[in-house]
Amino acid sequence: MATAVWDPRPGYAPSARELERRRADCASQVWRDPSFALAEVAVPEIGDTEVLVRVVCCGICGSDSHLYQTDAEGYLMFSGPAALPCIIGHEYAGVVERVGRAVRGLREGDLVAAESIVWCGCCTPCRSGAFNQCDRVELTGITTDGALAEYVAVDERQCWSLAALAGRYDDTRLFEVAALIEPLGCAYNGLFVCAGGFRPGAVVVVHGAGPIGLGAIALARLAGASQVIAFDPIVERLAIAETLGADRVYDTAALRRDGVRPRDLVREHTAGRGAEIQVEAAGAAGETVPEMQSSLAPGGQIVYLGRAATETPVQLNGLVSGANAIQGGRGHAGYGIYDGIIRLLASGRLEVAPMITARYPFAEAISALATSVQRTDGKVMVRIG
Repeated sequence: MATAVWDPRPGYAPSARELERRRADCASQVWRDPSFALAEVAVPEIGDTEVLVRVVCCGICGSDSHLYQTDAEGYLMFSGPAALPCIIGHEYAGVVERVGRAVRGLREGDLVAAESIVWCGCCTPCRSGAFNQCDRVELTGITTDGALAEYVAVDERQCWSLAALAGRYDDTRLFEVAALIEPLGCAYNGLFVCAGGFRPGAVVVVHGAGPIGLGAIALARLAGASQVIAFDPIVERLAIAETLGADRVYDTAALRRDGVRPRDLVREHTAGRGAEIQVEAAGAAGETVPEMQSSLAPGGQIVYLGRAATETPVQLNGLVSGANAIQGGRGHAGYGIYDGIIRLLASGRLEVAPMITARYPFAEAISALATSVQRTDGKVMVRIG
């Protein structure tokens, strides 16, 4: 259970909607002095269209780490929306324990993974198919209770069957891999839905080898990139990036010491042309965007997936001259994203288990959070059931 103090920063005026629910649009502007504890709570009640899932595995996301971390003034590092107190955790897989009266597609005993974007289905974005941009969106484990718990209530329409994975993985590995579908979905959505994908033979550069960046690396290689180049300051994560398909990896801390710019390396490895796709998954846009923008191929795109509530310098003239674009992407709902990833995992063509480098029992979930903050692991996984 995560709690914090509602104390808007000087100069920040929360909207009426934020005040009504104590739901901050930007958590780093409002919530400070977080605390985390294991707590005993009632098993959630389910509505007519919901199922009760017994959680087996739940991954620790970078968002969870940023809820745990604070800046020098004690404010959360997380720059997305948050309503506290809240049971955190949104990358999960488990077993259906109970179904609501109106549930038709699931039954008790089904193995499922679930989207964490809880969309309303009624607003204009939802009715237009843009579920990730829902006007009334809730985020499991951030604005509503999540899955770092024995049980979580979730609407049937957020759940996806894992039956296709049963023949490929044993019970232990199946739930771990299935808990990776959520971050993989964020990378898939950014690369192939929001940015529209790329032609086979393109060069893809990924800044940030955390879970979403690692997912982008694996998916880019699978989709036909001729080169995948990864940048990160943590050598342990670069080793995982190589395992998942990066052709070249660079330690940005070492590059900085040596006076080498990432843009120069990208140009060198593309004969001066630049990369067609550059992914920002580091949450450090002030450092990465100038490097990416200076080494984009004509018609190339920056895919912005890392959150950072900071101003970022952008050279707009370069976008005009190069016919370039910066494309944001949030979430993983809709567009058959979960279904596509499940089929790729079932086929064996997408293998992401090496991303998991630390495992904790549920009783040590807070230690798992502390480990995730060190950012030396790929994915920290908590085994619950």
